[in-house]
Amino acid sequence: MPLARLLSLVIIGFTLSACALKAPGVTPTTNDYLQAMPKPTASTKPSPLPPVPSSPVSVSSATLKTNLGDIKIGFYPEPTNTVSNFLDLAQKGFYDGVKWHRVISGFMIQTGDPLSKDDDWSNDGQGGPGYTFADEINDHLLIKGSVAMANAGPNTNGSQFFIITAASTPWLDGKHANFGFVIEGWDTISQIESAATDENDHPLKDIIITGISVE
Repeated sequence: MPLARLLSLVIIGFTLSACALKAPGVTPTTNDYLQAMPKPTASTKPSPLPPVPSSPVSVSSATLKTNLGDIKIGFYPEPTNTVSNFLDLAQKGFYDGVKWHRVISGFMIQTGDPLSKDDDWSNDGQGGPGYTFADEINDHLLIKGSVAMANAGPNTNGSQFFIITAASTPWLDGKHANFGFVIEGWDTISQIESAATDENDHPLKDIIITGISVE
């Protein structure tokens, strides 16, 4: 299927429409949070991934600079290819200008889609780096502060990621590559989480990643 579905977290037992995030006027439930990322079409030429490092990732943290403030995240050592992919995209400036396009208070905030850089909200959540890569599931639970990859099911990671703001999300554990955690910047996250959104959970005012620095 072409890139016509919105990228988001896969919730257990819920099949979502490829045309809309959710029906207007319907009160969202736990199972109504996010749609799945489409796989690349046959016409999309995959780009090569950074090679899996032969040694642990040396970078320990990165700072997401936004127009509302900074968020510093740390990285787990286990998901080496996931972290390397994130760092490669960040250092290339791939994330510069992307918006937080999906915000659900009490659950998570999501970003990483290059199509969100323009003023057309209709395709926000559909983009990626032009390839997908395998899951690196680990034992870290998806709890408040976790940074994990959005996907459309097993082994469909790309560039979009989310930060959990709920205390825990057991229905997501084991289904998303949890590659990091928030170190600093909860005041910024709170501002993002409290932003007014439309019926598709898209913030009404742009919340932008202006750059990412790695340490």
